[in-house]
Amino acid sequence: MLIAHLSDPHLRTDALAAEPAALLRLALGRVLALDPRPDCVVITGDLTEYGQVGAYEQLREVVGRFPLPLYLTTGNHDDPAALVEVFGGTSFLGGGDSAHYEVAHPGFTVVALDSWRPDGPAGRLGEEQLSWLDDVLSRRPEVPAFVCLHHPPVAVGIPFLDGMRLADGPALGEVLQRHGNVARVLAGHVHRPISVPFAGTAVAVAPSTYRQTSLTLRADQQVGYLAEPTGFLLHVATESGFATHTVAVSAAGALIGAF
Repeated sequence: MLIAHLSDPHLRTDALAAEPAALLRLALGRVLALDPRPDCVVITGDLTEYGQVGAYEQLREVVGRFPLPLYLTTGNHDDPAALVEVFGGTSFLGGGDSAHYEVAHPGFTVVALDSWRPDGPAGRLGEEQLSWLDDVLSRRPEVPAFVCLHHPPVAVGIPFLDGMRLADGPALGEVLQRHGNVARVLAGHVHRPISVPFAGTAVAVAPSTYRQTSLTLRADQQVGYLAEPTGFLLHVATESGFATHTVAVSAAGALIGAF
């Protein structure tokens, strides 16, 4: 079982549109060059920079012919209504018309959550969505589940971004603690590869396919972007559980698949 985990492509429609779209396509090509190929791909939010319908249409042009199952989640830069307008009813949203949904594969479950909120960059799930998640996780307790959202539910040590993490992270943790089948919580938002223990499992934060955030560990220092290599995470089932690998893209001397 292989799950490719991409994040934060930040597609846009203005004069700066070319680079993030090209880098997302490059990352997806790198996914296709893996042997064996992953069972599916998840992109954990900030799909666009401004949440415009045109940017989601551009995203559809990039991913529309991608040959593997691919699932989308919302981030603070997204607009769930615009996402559903463009991708509703397609496999990219699990075949439904909601930004939170589940997809049952034979050997695992993908659960996509919508942590977007209209009043700021921090995330929130809310009681209704948490209750829905509790029910979903109880349906197939014998198979591993990957819970996917944009905002990390715990602190990662970068004060600026910890101030805009998932506001109801503790409530999410209470739900996950009731279930023993959560293999990973997949997140983005930070633009760095990070792993943090959480609620009996682990949060895996993927790097951005576009640009990376500085490792700014002090609140009195400026956070910015760095020209570090882009990449993604690969979650691999092993005899010991799940291993998470960081796969370089922009600085990798590796085969890039075509699609």
